[in-house]
Amino acid sequence: MIADLASGPRYLLQGYRLIFRPGLRRFFLIPLLVNVLVFAGLVWLFIDQFDALLDWFLPTVDSWWAQLARGLLWFIFAVAASAFMFFTFTLAANLIAAPFNGTLAERVAYVLDKDNMPVLTTDVSLLKSVGLSLISEVRKSIYMLAMILLPLFVTFVPIVNLLAPFLWLMVTSWLLALEYLAYPLENQGMRFSEVRRYAKTRTVLSFSFGVAVLLATLVPVVNLTIMPAAVAGATVMWFERGNHPQATT
Repeated sequence: MIADLASGPRYLLQGYRLIFRPGLRRFFLIPLLVNVLVFAGLVWLFIDQFDALLDWFLPTVDSWWAQLARGLLWFIFAVAASAFMFFTFTLAANLIAAPFNGTLAERVAYVLDKDNMPVLTTDVSLLKSVGLSLISEVRKSIYMLAMILLPLFVTFVPIVNLLAPFLWLMVTSWLLALEYLAYPLENQGMRFSEVRRYAKTRTVLSFSFGVAVLLATLVPVVNLTIMPAAVAGATVMWFERGNHPQATT
């Protein structure tokens, strides 16, 4: 049990090392670059439009109060825009990267076991990943919504809600573990119900991995690469802790 508690964070660190290897870097650099370009364009557009709004709203005379008001409004705009960008940038980065995750798990599996894993065509596997991920995400979303009902209910019950933070930690960590284990396991033909059974046979390990991922998402900058690192780390965990599980037909 102690070894499993320590292994979860170790697998996440291994995932970080893997995604920077040649052949794997593009699976997080491409979506990250797309995200940066999109947000750079939005920042330029917001600044241009806000400046035009100030020109229309404030008088063009160089009075001290007009300059002070302009400076104060720009400060408020900068703070609000920074907060908005901080929260939405990570969310958008993860959404853009999601279709790449199935292919990334396949590539990591090939790096770990070149003799038994087939070489995949990126374009084909990526298209397949997009289609399968949509179906998988629906199933996972239904399960996750059901899982959060208990901590959500406890949160609003007096006295008992003292347990709510611990329940949220446990549920969130478990769901994160399932989220990322699903990519390598579903690539092997496993259904999401089988992914859950697989994780339950390694409960402590799965929880420790999920906790490590959850804590990493709270660290600025690090959270921009947490999704590909977690996918790679979960793939390593699958290989070292019982790989090639049998999927039902």
